[in-house]
Amino acid sequence: MKKILVANRGEIAIRIMRTAREMGIKTVAVYSEADRSALHVRYADEATCIGPAASSQSYLVIDKIIEAAKITGADAIHPGYGFLSENADFADRVAAEGIVFIGPTGASMRMIGSKIAAKATAEKHNIPLVPGTSKAIDDVAEAKAVAAKIGFPILIKASAGGGGKGMRIVYNAKEFEEQMKLAVSEAVSSFGDGAVFIERYVASPRHVEIQVLGDMHGNVVHLFERECSVQRRHQKVVEEAPSSVLTPALREEMGKCAVAIAKACNYTSAGTVEFLLDENKNFYFLEMNTRLQVEHPVTEFITGLDLVREQINIARGEKLPVSQKELKIHGHAIEVRVYAEDPANNFLPDIGNLKTYRIPQGPGVRVDDCFEEGMDIPIYYDPMIAKLITWDSTRSKSISKMIRAIEEYEITGITTTLEFCRYVMNHDAFVSGNFDTHFVRDHFKAEDLLSHEKEEEEIAAYLATRVASTPAGQRPGASQTAGSMSVISPWKRNRTSDRD
Repeated sequence: MKKILVANRGEIAIRIMRTAREMGIKTVAVYSEADRSALHVRYADEATCIGPAASSQSYLVIDKIIEAAKITGADAIHPGYGFLSENADFADRVAAEGIVFIGPTGASMRMIGSKIAAKATAEKHNIPLVPGTSKAIDDVAEAKAVAAKIGFPILIKASAGGGGKGMRIVYNAKEFEEQMKLAVSEAVSSFGDGAVFIERYVASPRHVEIQVLGDMHGNVVHLFERECSVQRRHQKVVEEAPSSVLTPALREEMGKCAVAIAKACNYTSAGTVEFLLDENKNFYFLEMNTRLQVEHPVTEFITGLDLVREQINIARGEKLPVSQKELKIHGHAIEVRVYAEDPANNFLPDIGNLKTYRIPQGPGVRVDDCFEEGMDIPIYYDPMIAKLITWDSTRSKSISKMIRAIEEYEITGITTTLEFCRYVMNHDAFVSGNFDTHFVRDHFKAEDLLSHEKEEEEIAAYLATRVASTPAGQRPGASQTAGSMSVISPWKRNRTSDRD
């Protein structure tokens, strides 16, 4: 393997290219017209434009990706996450063209990638499942009868989807028909597939996922769990590894189930088996993501493995470098996603220019990003700017390090989720580990951020007045902290960025 085309953009494209460079492998970037000046384009050894800004005309067009690989002489393609990463037809096409696909086979994706197919696979291997349908339903009357049998509240979910799209919680029979039609319509619009299934709604779940690796020699291991329960709109914002609530026995049991599912579909490469954990610590299989996850860095921190490197080596036909017995958890890692969104305004996306962009540093701090100062945030793609990850020997130390890193992260020009993430790190529910996927609904109030902002504005006004009324020769120096302007945190500067 001498040259890898990365069929993606943004931070994940750069992240893959860095490992490839360490391995002595050349890289090819593909880019849309909107990404002509993007960092991943500049980082790669070579790059080629594949179409207009809209992903439906560029990053999602299989023929253009294949053509780019042929033109540049790439002998492998890494899909990253999102876009075509879980498209079985794409995996098949790449292989048919004699190019190595760095990921699972199309057959494995079909067996486990669809939520309905995955549930059937899990059922065959006695993996715990949330009560519900095992096949797609499109008849409203039949679906309504099934829902009544399961018992409300129930959850309608798109089979082909993710990210909360095509998902509806239904609390009673009266609203079922309308909610099902909405779920099907959104599933068709988002994924081109209106298949949905129904399952009991677990009221206070935690979202716990198990990372797996499988090679072409039949070896599969799990790399322990990630807790992903702090979410907004069914999308993750904060992740950590390991979970604060799993016992060693429960971790082992969930890990064995994840390995069994991977083996059942002859899975190769990195994949993630997701579970719901209820308040009584009963776990239920949710789905399997047949790709690298956004939150993979926390697993890398606690295991010492480079998951992209392992993906490449697996695609080369190499055996896994470790056995299950050799794998141990080292310390605790936390990741927060830095989105260009306004938490005080229902997390609505924000766009603009990065007037200031300075990342935190120090031992145990990692930033995976794709922007630099002066760049614009594009409107065409996911609003994630970066991932901020911290590691330390204990969970409490990792939380403290994350708070420090957030305070040092300077972003002006747009509003971000950094202050929300800081709010989470300081909240008693998160610190104690007593939270679930309803953290935002149960604990977060926009006015909490606004009141914090108002308090800091009052402090800033007081200090400014004090400094202005003090003779120049008696004003505190930059090195002083007590009573000086340096007590105003970078978090405050982030918040006021859109009014600079």
